[in-house]
Amino acid sequence: MSSKPLFLSWFSFVAFVLLSSHSCSAFAAEIDHAKLKEIDAAIEAAVKRGDCPGVVVVVVHGDAVAYRKAFGNRALKPAEVAMTADTVFDMASLTKPVATGTSVMILVQQGKLKPSDLVSKHWPAFAANGKDKVTVEHLLLHTSGLTADNALADYADGRAKALERIAALKLEAPPGTRFRYSDVGYIVLGELVERFSGTPLDAFAKKHVFDPLKMTDTGFNPKDAKRIAPTGPRDGKIILGAVHDPRAYKMGGVAGHAGLFSTADDTARYCRMLLRGGELDGTRVLDAATVKLFTDGHAVPLIDKDKKETKGARSFGWDVDTGYSGQRGDVFKKGTGYGHTGFTGTSVWLDPGTKTAVIVLTNRVHPDDKGNVIALRRKIGTIVAEAVR
Repeated sequence: MSSKPLFLSWFSFVAFVLLSSHSCSAFAAEIDHAKLKEIDAAIEAAVKRGDCPGVVVVVVHGDAVAYRKAFGNRALKPAEVAMTADTVFDMASLTKPVATGTSVMILVQQGKLKPSDLVSKHWPAFAANGKDKVTVEHLLLHTSGLTADNALADYADGRAKALERIAALKLEAPPGTRFRYSDVGYIVLGELVERFSGTPLDAFAKKHVFDPLKMTDTGFNPKDAKRIAPTGPRDGKIILGAVHDPRAYKMGGVAGHAGLFSTADDTARYCRMLLRGGELDGTRVLDAATVKLFTDGHAVPLIDKDKKETKGARSFGWDVDTGYSGQRGDVFKKGTGYGHTGFTGTSVWLDPGTKTAVIVLTNRVHPDDKGNVIALRRKIGTIVAEAVR
């Protein structure tokens, strides 16, 4: 048999693979960049109105960064400092999915924990006052019946005493009967991570999530305040480098509901990992099946403004379709994406169908806790969805 046809066949095969790969990459990266430029005007108007001092936006599409830009100021007081794309933000409640939720999923993946497990099985004191039927799933979906936030005074004596008081709380509703967004529930999940791993939440997340993903500017209690965006006032001083959330602050800066600091670039790496099915740059953090478990929506019972029961959707760590999903905008399809917001002005929305992530980081609570970026986040989400559809 002649070697020439074999060579030509092999050459044709290689050429086909290369061309197909290029074609797929080009298709995945297709986005309307002119449309994305509308983000600039939306943010500039918001900053001018005083909605926030500054913003960093990163848009990921087709496993590439399609848009990355900083606007306005990182700080207004005690002196103005320009915002930079590498600014480190207090992520507030993005701590819930990125640190706590991911850590819980890793424990599930390792076979150490099940969503159906009773919390009291692993924390016996938690069973007090009728909480013996609360499961890990209830906590992840915010359907545990726990209060949104217990009294700040419960945290006055430090972390250990605060956890004792949480374990003694009464439920506001039977488990599974209503959705109520709860910081307390995620504090409990953070405690479970420590009980199972033998290490605090911050150390576990660093080892299993942030270090493998090379999220070098992400963690709790940052040591260097140089690039950190300040937040609101506490005790008459602007907060810089410490968590804004008062309960997380009383717990030493590490809690399941708040305390994480990160950059838009690090958050983009985390989002790319999820959109790629749990792997990034050859490092696998979550199995594809675990990503699906983490992000698939579950029906949750909502009470509307007329006090009628309706249905919404949450995943095991993320909002899918409730009143907390405004950053999705008006165009991304409901029920297929997921995201989260943070009180300080941070947000993420991921749309797996278009392989897109929208990261909007602000410190809208600086300098006086009065900023508001709800409309801005929705506008940016809408612009990006129109650019990729």
